[in-house]
Amino acid sequence: MPVSEPFRGLIFKQLKFLYGDSATSVLSRIDGLLDRHPIEQITSDEATLWNEKTVVLITYGDQIRDAETPTLQTLRTFLLKHALQEVINSVHLLPIFPYSSDDGFSVIDYRQIDEHLGDWADVELLGESFDLAIDFVVNHCSQKHSWFQRYLGGESPCEKFFIEVDPTVDLSAVTRPRTSPLLTPVETSRGMRHVWTTFSADQIDLNFSTPELLIEMLDILLLYVEKGARIVRLDAIGFLWKQIGTSCMHLPQTHAVVKLMRHLLDALAPQTILLTETNVPHKENVSYFGQGDEARAVYQFSLAPLLLDAYLQQDARSLADWLSQLEYPSRGMTFFNFTASHDGIGVRPLEGLVSQQRFDALVQSVPQRGGLVSWRETPDGNKSPYELNITYFSALDSPEGLAPELHARKFLSSQAFMLSLRGIPGIYFHSLIGTPNDTDGVKRTGANRSINRRKFDLEELNDLLSSSDSKQRIVFEGYCRLLHIRCQQKAFHPDGDQEMVPTKNPATIGFLRTSPCGEESILVIANMGREPVSVAIPQIAGKWPSSDLLTGNVVQNEQYILDAFDIAWLK
Repeated sequence: MPVSEPFRGLIFKQLKFLYGDSATSVLSRIDGLLDRHPIEQITSDEATLWNEKTVVLITYGDQIRDAETPTLQTLRTFLLKHALQEVINSVHLLPIFPYSSDDGFSVIDYRQIDEHLGDWADVELLGESFDLAIDFVVNHCSQKHSWFQRYLGGESPCEKFFIEVDPTVDLSAVTRPRTSPLLTPVETSRGMRHVWTTFSADQIDLNFSTPELLIEMLDILLLYVEKGARIVRLDAIGFLWKQIGTSCMHLPQTHAVVKLMRHLLDALAPQTILLTETNVPHKENVSYFGQGDEARAVYQFSLAPLLLDAYLQQDARSLADWLSQLEYPSRGMTFFNFTASHDGIGVRPLEGLVSQQRFDALVQSVPQRGGLVSWRETPDGNKSPYELNITYFSALDSPEGLAPELHARKFLSSQAFMLSLRGIPGIYFHSLIGTPNDTDGVKRTGANRSINRRKFDLEELNDLLSSSDSKQRIVFEGYCRLLHIRCQQKAFHPDGDQEMVPTKNPATIGFLRTSPCGEESILVIANMGREPVSVAIPQIAGKWPSSDLLTGNVVQNEQYILDAFDIAWLK
């Protein structure tokens, strides 16, 4: 399928910036990729990219295991058994490829499915019931990848696919997300070399200044779209381009690569949503919208720590201040809202949003609830908290342990708040079922993030969800009910307006969502404190909201009573 001239010109512009005089030859190689991937082009415009039914489940492909059955089949069977296709329209599969570490994020082969999960046919079968989001680990690959093995042997063109740096070079300006060494020594056919490893010695950064590497990665991108990816998540995209003497974060060349991918997808598969993952302060994060020519969606990283802070402090003012100042992108772009994922809760996105005292209190609250804290190295050589490793369910418990019903209500209220916000909601599998901290997993792997990456045997999971006294059953049934109600409300369309509504009690927060066409409004009010409160309810378009969609309780005398850790959707 040829690329139309306007898109061809846009692609060439980015190639010229990246590769100078080589741009023409690189463009001709991109032309050669197109015949290899027969992508079904669905007529799409910005009005059909998403709607109020767009909800994404984030899960590992081997999240649920059952004897000899490929895990992608087991996952699909579980989701359909519980009729989740009625309330969740998209499934984000965390890396489903052969890997050597980091639960999939050290990819050995981008083009093959891990044999324990199944094969591409299993992926496409899941795609018959759900839109698919596929994880694209663009910054690095495994030491065991054939590209790296060929690099070690000095084979062309792979000898240029990785970044060699003399260890005496000053790299102190480079932004570090870890305390592990930035360079890893490896023995090659040409002697000892030191290669760039942002995240771990097993995750070798790729060299996008090599055009041949770009062509390989674009070929993989188109493969994922051909196989049914409706959303492509660009993992750790901010680290993509390296230039010694800079922070090596969010460089113009990185943005150019994202633009190039977007132009290519807009030309061939305009229904595809490019989602960038950049766990950084908000201003840096939203830079990946570009001028409307980069990501369709960006992760809303500040939400998870701010929401947790509000509940733990029983004070929603910092959260309300942030939401009141939040600028929403224009049509065709949106936020990806979430409270939990396979990673921990990043705290860099809290920078400038809460006081140092509240920041410290949040970090200190995690070990009190059985969690862990991961650190990064700052440019001055010190260490700073980078990530809170804890399940969101355990984070919202108390150190002494809340009663099951109260704990579930508090947690589900936090999820209902996230589901209410303008943007696309993403639900981590462990939030859907209220998984507590997996401390055994940490002991087994030695990795902090394992606390939030538990895998289940199918029988074990079924027992948890059928047990009458299980917190997991309470959460799962409550979450499914939330989703059933949410998906019927046009006011929760990702593009619907959001307006803050003042409340007098610091523990409460309110905002009004209105559908894009203005025909429906819902007032969301939440109590993040442990004491019941009565909230004055304003008129909406000259009318009083009549009742709560979640409980059926009515608004009386222009007041609504919220119980401890409660939330209402007033319509």
